[in-house]
Amino acid sequence: MNYEDPIFKYRVAFNPNTGVYIRTSVLGPDGQQTEIEPFRGEFPHLLDVGIMGHCKHGLSGKCEQSGVECYQTGNRKFEPHMTFEHFKSLIDQCRGRTFQIALGGRGDPDQHPDFMKMIKYARENDVVPNFTTSGFGLDVNILADVKKYCGAVAVSHYKSNYTQRAIQALLSHGIKTNIHFVLSNSSIDEAIEWIENKKIPSGINRVIFLLHKPVGNGQMSNTLRFNSPKVKRFYSLFNQEENCQVAGFDTCTAPALIHYAPRIQKAAYDTCEGGRYSAYVTPDFKLLPCSFDAEQNFAVDLKENTVEAAFNSIEFDCYRMRFEGYDHPEKCATCSDVELCKGGCPLMKSIVICDAFEQAV
Repeated sequence: MNYEDPIFKYRVAFNPNTGVYIRTSVLGPDGQQTEIEPFRGEFPHLLDVGIMGHCKHGLSGKCEQSGVECYQTGNRKFEPHMTFEHFKSLIDQCRGRTFQIALGGRGDPDQHPDFMKMIKYARENDVVPNFTTSGFGLDVNILADVKKYCGAVAVSHYKSNYTQRAIQALLSHGIKTNIHFVLSNSSIDEAIEWIENKKIPSGINRVIFLLHKPVGNGQMSNTLRFNSPKVKRFYSLFNQEENCQVAGFDTCTAPALIHYAPRIQKAAYDTCEGGRYSAYVTPDFKLLPCSFDAEQNFAVDLKENTVEAAFNSIEFDCYRMRFEGYDHPEKCATCSDVELCKGGCPLMKSIVICDAFEQAV
């Protein structure tokens, strides 16, 4: 799949079979690449779609038992799931411009009553669906179709028998399977052990380390800090190439890796894409730059606006301004790596693992 941005003048190539995504620099008038990296697109290339309005099977309690603090406050909010009609409208608008969607929300998306219709409709319209599940209640009878329609599945690390059963079932069907591991003060010892002692389960594509955020049920006390010896020890492990082969990170982690894993090539970094190349759709059909905008300060209602209009709205422009120095301490102005991380998270400076933000809390 190939795409050329008509506004910001760069090209994108995406392989739906491997998930490889390549973006060029800004193109000159004759089509040649320049030294300028495009800041954003005119349309999101990836959408995080919250199809679940509430947890099923008491899953919110499973989160708490596993030590994962649900940022979607699944144990306190009970709202309707996204309708198939809204989902269909979303895919119809995204065809040819959005390459992948990640299904989620307040609960396991595979428990949505229209889940199979959704992944089938997306793939038939050249949008690759992926989803994250705890594995609790996962129906093995749907896995042949999951293999057919989905790009990859991530299993949340809930440290439970149902998590392990889900991983084995997915792998046995030949489905590309990742583990989502929330990295926090309460889990970092285990994360270090997994990497240092090579404890990542066999057959897993990647363990994706997701930075804990103090949003929803997430506690500030569980937020990693730059000056923590454990934080330095963990991220320093990725100066070793073999460890980079088994792990991945959400883009919120870029500042930590820049500081503590300097052997990683700088060309490999990609900072927060929220509002630039990606966005989040809520179960009640609002577009947000990022799913961690819990107060919906930048929300645009998709029942009244198209995805294109919402992505290019004043609300999203206000969010994007936060990348460009307006909310950065003076230290960012002289930092040689500011173009790599763009100052870190536009929403929460408290999660930016950088000495410039150590006092942000």
